[in-house]
Amino acid sequence: MTFEAHDEGQANLSPRLADLPPVFWIILIATGIAAGLGAMLMMGVLRTVQHAALNYHTGEFSNAAARSSDIRVVSVLALGGLITGVTLWLMRRHGGTGGEPTQVVWSRTGSLSLPRTIISGALSEITVAMGASLGREGAPQRTGAAAGDVLARRFRLPSSQRRLLIACGAGAGLAAVYNVPLAGALFALEIYLGTVSIALALPALLCTSIATAVAWGTLPNHAVYKVPLLGNPTLSLVVFSLIIGPILGIASAGYVKLIAWAGARQPKGRLLLVEPLLVFTALGLVAIRYPLLLGNGLDLAQFAFIGTGGIVILAVLTLLKPIATVACLRSGASGGLVTPTISFGAVFGALAGHLWVLLWPGSAGSSYAIIAAAGLFSAAAEAPVTGAAFLLELTRTTTAIMVPILIAVVGATIVARHLDVRSIYTARLAPIPGDSGIYKDPQSDGDEPDNSSSPTK
Repeated sequence: MTFEAHDEGQANLSPRLADLPPVFWIILIATGIAAGLGAMLMMGVLRTVQHAALNYHTGEFSNAAARSSDIRVVSVLALGGLITGVTLWLMRRHGGTGGEPTQVVWSRTGSLSLPRTIISGALSEITVAMGASLGREGAPQRTGAAAGDVLARRFRLPSSQRRLLIACGAGAGLAAVYNVPLAGALFALEIYLGTVSIALALPALLCTSIATAVAWGTLPNHAVYKVPLLGNPTLSLVVFSLIIGPILGIASAGYVKLIAWAGARQPKGRLLLVEPLLVFTALGLVAIRYPLLLGNGLDLAQFAFIGTGGIVILAVLTLLKPIATVACLRSGASGGLVTPTISFGAVFGALAGHLWVLLWPGSAGSSYAIIAAAGLFSAAAEAPVTGAAFLLELTRTTTAIMVPILIAVVGATIVARHLDVRSIYTARLAPIPGDSGIYKDPQSDGDEPDNSSSPTK
């Protein structure tokens, strides 16, 4: 569970299923449709910019970068940093970027602006399309959440139903962009609401299913990752999962601390005009040698899942990917963290698998990467059920190794919670002084939470 405050305050946050009126279900369906359309819109922006930036059409974006000249790669990243900095500077001077959905749900105050969310979401997709090491799901997630918030306020639904619609909309946007309706619903429950119940699960599942079906109009209806057929788990793989789980928990805790550091030190004022430009240019220079660092990490995870990389390149990428992601966040850029975190875990697992087979061979190389990807994301997001579901739906082939996956997920999450109770989502928000358990977007221009209505930690 991501947000500790939900442990005791959830009863006040969750409506009963019998209390949800017909108008709620109508708005929920509309939110799912809006989330699916928003995902289509944001992916259209992403693809258009990728084509223009590096002549990308099909296949892997990193291959398009590798085929491009060095000067073009660096120039594209530099331009991306310039666009990001200038646009964020202008938006923050004139009303903000639309609001942070998790802040609204957790603090029970504030609201989201759909027009500003769409504009900031398009900027996020442009940033990722030009090579930033951030996730493409951030914009669709916020767009879906903002749609739910706007509709709930328009029809004056109670605050508990409004928060549920925001969470469902966020999960629906994520589900639509990655074709993962189950993981999207669990994301809404574990990340946003902190609990699973019938009253919450049914609306979440309906909303994410509708959004995913709508997005099939232009987005692919197949597994995101192509993974070789996996055999039954061996004793070697089970022991590997037992050992790698706690190690992933330690790595996750360090990663979350870096995310927190980056979120607390994002530039403000005129520094926004400079820092994204410098960071993106530096990333472009590094990407000349390691193009797999560019973008959200989809290509890097696929590279790890195929299992063709050598120990040296895997070690380098394991080190550089989280650094690239943290640096992009530190520069002020916005984006998702799902795929960057999964790709970090995948390449970490592929490296660990190479070393493990020297001691105890017998399992497919892809298995190690998948297990570690699920474990590290689950621990970093404080969402073990969501993490396992993500890898199940993203690859469509993990049922054969589900037991090792779950073992690693449990071990990683337990260790991570002992080391740092924050997640990659709460770590990006600043705690409000004197109000334990409530977080605020440090760049937000929205309302401050009302302390009198804060959940008890």
